[in-house]
Parts: sequence; C-alpha cells; structure tokens
Amino acid sequence: MQTTLFSRENLPICRGGSPRQRLRPLGIVFFLLVPLAALLTSEWIQRGSLESFFPSLASHTYSYLLAWIFLAAIYAAVTCLSGCHWLGVLVLGVLTALPAAVTYFKLEMRGEPFFPWDLFQLSEASGVVGKANLEIQPPMVYTILLFLLLLVVAARFLRQPRRQDPRRWQRRMACGGVSLLVSFGMVWGVYLQPAVTQWFGIIPDMWMQDRYYRNYGLISSFMSNLQALDVSAPEDYSQEAVEQLKGELLQNPSPEPFYPDSYAAKGDGRVTQPNIIFVMNESFWDVTELEGITYDQPVTPNLQRLKGEAAVGKAYSPSFGGGTCDVEFEALTGYSMEFLPSGSKPYQQHVTHDMLATPSFLKSQGYDTLAVHGYYRKYWSRDTAYPHLGIDKFIAAEDFENPEKKRSYYWGGGLITDGEMARRIIQEYENRDPSKPLFLHAVTMQNHTSYNEKNYPEEELVEITSAPEGLSQGTLSQLRDFATGIREADAMLGTLVDYFSQVEEPTILVFWGDHYNPVGKGYELYEKTGYIDPGDTASPMLHGTPLVVWSNYYQEPVDLGTVAAYEISPVVMDLYGLERPPLYSYLIQQLNVYRARTRGITVQPDGSFSDSLTEEQQAWFDNHWLLQYDGMFGEDYLNTPGGS
Repeated sequence: MQTTLFSRENLPICRGGSPRQRLRPLGIVFFLLVPLAALLTSEWIQRGSLESFFPSLASHTYSYLLAWIFLAAIYAAVTCLSGCHWLGVLVLGVLTALPAAVTYFKLEMRGEPFFPWDLFQLSEASGVVGKANLEIQPPMVYTILLFLLLLVVAARFLRQPRRQDPRRWQRRMACGGVSLLVSFGMVWGVYLQPAVTQWFGIIPDMWMQDRYYRNYGLISSFMSNLQALDVSAPEDYSQEAVEQLKGELLQNPSPEPFYPDSYAAKGDGRVTQPNIIFVMNESFWDVTELEGITYDQPVTPNLQRLKGEAAVGKAYSPSFGGGTCDVEFEALTGYSMEFLPSGSKPYQQHVTHDMLATPSFLKSQGYDTLAVHGYYRKYWSRDTAYPHLGIDKFIAAEDFENPEKKRSYYWGGGLITDGEMARRIIQEYENRDPSKPLFLHAVTMQNHTSYNEKNYPEEELVEITSAPEGLSQGTLSQLRDFATGIREADAMLGTLVDYFSQVEEPTILVFWGDHYNPVGKGYELYEKTGYIDPGDTASPMLHGTPLVVWSNYYQEPVDLGTVAAYEISPVVMDLYGLERPPLYSYLIQQLNVYRARTRGITVQPDGSFSDSLTEEQQAWFDNHWLLQYDGMFGEDYLNTPGGS
C-alpha cells in the first residue's frame, strides 16, 4: 500500500478502536490546525482582543503566513521525532502562549513587547514580576482551555500503535529531519536576513516596537528582531571620519556657554573641580501636573522652591514603566539608546569593556568615584558594568545595616527609603578622602512599581481631595501610594539641598526622575486627567521627568527646557564650565539643532515635538551615532591621544 507523509504508517495515529482510514485525516487536521491555533491565540493574548488582528492580517499577510509555516515546521519536527502529537501540542502551546503573555504584560507595564534579548534578563524580570500586581486575562484562560482540549484529543486518538514497524521509524526520522531543516532554514534563511524579511514586507520599526508587533504579529516580529542582536557599524565609520569630527571639536573646545544665565556665563569661574552628586530617583515626576487632581498637602514643595534657585527643566527619558538602567546608561555616558536595539540592556550586553563615561572621565581628573544603590548589586549587572564606567566603589542594598524600609505590601521586607538613601549619601560624603573631589552616583528604589495604598500606614498616605470623573477607585488607591512616594522623594531632594547648603566645599547636586510608570488601570490616570490624549500611549508627555541641577556656590535660576537623558552630563559640565570630553562638547553644540532624539521623537529647540528629522538634524544624529559606535564598539579614536 502506498504511504504518504501524513499516513498512519508515517505518523503516530492511535491503537485500537477506530479504523485506520478514519483516523488518518485527524492527524492531517492537527498538523494544519494546531499551528493555526497557536498563531491566533498568541495574537489574541498579546493584543487583549482580536479587533486589531484582522486588519493587520489583511495588510501584512506574508508575515503571518511565514509565522504559520514556522510553527507548522516546529510542530512537525516535535511530533515526528517523538511520535507523539500531544507533545507537539504542548510544545507549541507553551512556545507561543508564554511569550504572548509576557508581551501583553510588558506592554501594559512598560509600553514595549517581549524581545529576544529579554531572555538574558530573566533573573531581573522574575524579581519584578514577583512584585507586580498581574491579573490573568480572559484570552489567556481560553487559550489554556483550548490547548488542554487539543492535548486530550491528541492523547486519546493520536497515540503510538502497539506494533513497531522499523520502516515507520525511519519515515518518522526523515519527517522530523526535514521539519528541523525547514525550521532552521526559516530562522537562518528568512528571519535573520534583513533583505529577505523586507522582501516579504516586514519593514523594521525599531523606534515603535509596539506598532511593529501589532503590524507583523508576535512570531515574525520576535524572530526578525534577532537581526538586532548584531549592532552594525555606521556605513561611514573610519578613523578618518572620527578624527575629522575630533579636529572640528578641538578647534573650538570651549564655545560660549549654552545657557546665558549659568555659572559658566555669569559666575567668577574659580571653581573647577566641585564635588558632583548624581541622584536618579525612581519614578520621580511631578504628580501636581495632573489636571483636576488635588491633594491634602504639598507634594513637591522642594522641587517648586528650587525653580527659583537652581537650573531646572525636564530630562527626556528613553523609558516608560521600567528600564531604569537605560536612563542611567544615557546619563552617565552621553550615549543614546536610540541607536541600540529597542529593549536591549547595555549594562548586560555592551558594557563589557572599559569605556569613556562621566565617572571614568572625572576619575582621570583626580576624582574619587562611588555609586550607591538601594537594591541588590547584581540587578541589571551593575556590579560588572560600573567598573567599566569608571566607578571604583559600589554600595548596594547588601551593604546597608538595618536600613529604614517601607512599602512591603508587594516587596517582601520593604524597599530602602529615599530618606535612608539621603543619609547614606551624606555619610559617604563625610567619610570621603578630603584631598580629592568626589563623584557620587545614587539610584533610589522606594517608589518602584507596583502601587497599592496598603504600602503605607493610613496616617502617612497623601490624601486625594478631588479627582476628575471616570477615574476608578483602584487607580485612585494606587495614586495615593505613588503620590506619597513622590512626596518622600521630594523630601530627599530637600534634605540633600539643606545639608550641602551648609558645607564649605563646592558641590553640585543633580537630581532627576528615571521614568514615568503606569499608575492604576492601564493609562487611565493620564487619559482621564487630559495629560495625554486617549490611546496616545507613546505621548512625549510620558517621558519628560523633572531635572534639577543645584549647587551650593551658584544659585541663580536657569531654565533648562527639555533635554535628553544623554545630555544630562554634558549640560552639567556646560552649566559650570567644567572640563569635558570631546563627545560632551559635541552634544552641547547639538542642543542648538535639537534637544533630544529619543524613541522616534525629536524634541525641537523650542520644546515642541515631531517624529521626523530635518536634513541638518539627521546629519547631527548620524554623527552622534558615529561617535557612539566608536566609543562602544569601535576603536575609540575620539578619546585616543594623538591624531587630530
């Protein structure tokens, strides 16, 4: 009798009971149906509904066809090699439903989907997920039920026959081998080849990955993102190109200060090596900006006060809902996340060798360098990244003795408070080597997501006295927790300013928030208060956090406007006329052309936003990438003595 690839002799059907001819079509149906079910349910889960799926399917059919073929090849490989349809169902269900669920929750919490490089961050992710208030969604439940049904059917009706035929085993191995070849061919010959994926209509969209996943689907988007693991050099990267830019910078190493009211422009210029303290405060932004919401007490009194005696503006963050280390990386290096694969984590993937950064540059100027973090040292691989950035001493949560902690509802034992962090910063300053200036970089944790008013005793909570209609009680409950954390972050700012106002050594304090967070149900808080338009989850309004640059030797107000997080170090050095590396001089000059280029948004010099670059802006943007590539991946011609 002639056999086919999907005949009973070739694939495991069942033993006993039903006739062979009647069961053969069931195996074929499973080979077609299970990959399709996996594809549809993964889209259902990651989107929350199928409303946007069918328009995407119509517009980008080839992307979904490739995904189905890829899943079918995996299913065939597992089923043929194992002889078990139920195992193929299980593997395909897990491989699609789990990433889809991760994507859904990441989009809710951070506005970005699940990336291949997230697999390198499992320990960090598990630490956060364990504290997050995640709710299983209906599509996830229905998907589990569907695959349980498919498992039962496969186990009951598509089982191994009792009698083993050697020829049947050979055909199964051949089937499995061919399927594996197809699977690997799809990866290496299609998904890893930019020219091939673009021929199929899958166009890169690195700045808007949420849109990318909506358009092309979870499977094809995730797999094609593997291309981004390899960071390619700019087309014009060469020693000559870098040294030409370096020569232009050296011709005018100290242009006029960018801010006319700064110390560099109006001060006496006698202070050249002040102590510099960076404080990146977890989720710090001004909740009093939300229209229609009032509180029973001032929440950011110190921030408001300092607008009259410090340089104050906004830092445009590359992150939302997480990714603290991305903001930190930008602020310490002058390098932009815009040039790196969306969702990548430089501390873990790229900061694996010494590179020029604010700490390493100041260290070369005779500074002691120190970092203080209110969480564990291995988080985001800070313990290995910091030394490469020039930080000599790292104090993490393990090094605190009986610290004050709060917010233990989700975080077992609570989080080290901002007040405790302020005390540790002061302690380290007082214990410094007085013969050297100090650079201290601090990262707080107290106001980290997730939020619940049970995190504080009732008497400590900020009370909401009025709010717009339509805000749910759950959102208002979380806002009480969050606003209380903002009040305590602002108090930390006040504590540091009050202390360093009394010390004689010239000291600069730089204080900013790392990113916004979802507070309550989705983006309801921002939409109902008119902070963003409904559905505009990529709004630039969700990326500008407060930035304060204060010193104890110059207290004139300066309006910083909005600057990129990667401009923080250059701006600080420009404000106070400090010696700076060539890249920072380039970035100060770039402020005349645009203030930030982050997540596909250009912040114009007048503070307005656009999603495009002019020809002049594109040239500055490209040169920034040229210099960044040189420092991160290239030969570091810019910072090598000699040459131009």
